[in-house]
Amino acid sequence: MSQKKILHIVEAFGGGIFSFLVDLVKNTSDEFEITIAYAKRNQTPKDFEKYFDDKVKFIEIKNFTRNINWKKDWKAFFEVKKLIQKVKPDCVHLHSSKAGFIGRFAANGKKMKLLYNPHGFAFLMKNDSPMKRAFYWGIEKIAAFRNCTIIGCSQGEYQEALSLRKNSICINNGIDLESMEQQISNLKQRQIDFSNLKICTSGRIGYQKNPELFNQIAKDFPDIQFTWIGDGELKHKLTSENIVITGWKTRQEVLEIVNQNDIFLLTSLWEGLPIALLEAMYLGKICVVSDCIGNKDVIQNGKNGFVMKNNHYKQIIQNLNLETYQQITQKAKEDVLREFNTEKMAQKYRGVYNS
Repeated sequence: MSQKKILHIVEAFGGGIFSFLVDLVKNTSDEFEITIAYAKRNQTPKDFEKYFDDKVKFIEIKNFTRNINWKKDWKAFFEVKKLIQKVKPDCVHLHSSKAGFIGRFAANGKKMKLLYNPHGFAFLMKNDSPMKRAFYWGIEKIAAFRNCTIIGCSQGEYQEALSLRKNSICINNGIDLESMEQQISNLKQRQIDFSNLKICTSGRIGYQKNPELFNQIAKDFPDIQFTWIGDGELKHKLTSENIVITGWKTRQEVLEIVNQNDIFLLTSLWEGLPIALLEAMYLGKICVVSDCIGNKDVIQNGKNGFVMKNNHYKQIIQNLNLETYQQITQKAKEDVLREFNTEKMAQKYRGVYNS
């Protein structure tokens, strides 16, 4: 019996979505014949093929662009449509807004299974004007009439998806525990020193991650070392003298740096369900996050981390003690082991592919 063909189409082939695909494909490539249609971004690893099984096929969509470009988007539509006709997949799995819109019209959801992961709806981006956000919502609503299942990667995203299409489901993001264990096996866990706390975050230094708030928190704690793992167009906003910017690092290097810190700080304005947060929880870090979709779907305030309501970060950091640290980090790791791991995530995706 021949394997079912899964065609992943992704424009945002970098960052968290790249990590998501690496883990999902790793756990499904033995059962399905997988092709990934992608566009390169600055965050796309140069040797990205090495992250995947040798059986996985890759096809670049030349006209995919991050921003709206009607001419290129139209060309990308025909590229994708032609590719689908060539591959003849049993399931087309779309990732992020651009691929999600183009793919839902290029593919016939009545002839093949059609899935769409927003990985953070564009209309939730707070850096855009209300008019632009309404435009994005309208685009999502129009595309939602196509025969396609929307998959929210968190409960918050799932609720947003339901407002667009009742045929939506929730499959939480997860991390690959086996891979994590291999990568951190030689790392010595840092013993927390409350007189010498270290705080870090990771990701693109852009509006979504709210570097201005991160910078303000660093200024309020001048004796604490802050580290931003990543790079981006707003790195000039990180002016506090106690902030170190590392630039882009490999996943192994990111895990090593996070392991050297005590607190993982996520000041995002919006999220899907951040993989970096799950990794920090598994590494036994106190996670302090902003009150937005994605973050608050994972962190239960005071139980497995802290959700900053009204930016009360000073109180959270100042009141940390050993008992609180041990209870919260233990609960955080247990939650990842129980719910937010790729084994459970992939099991649910396999069920959807085969249904």
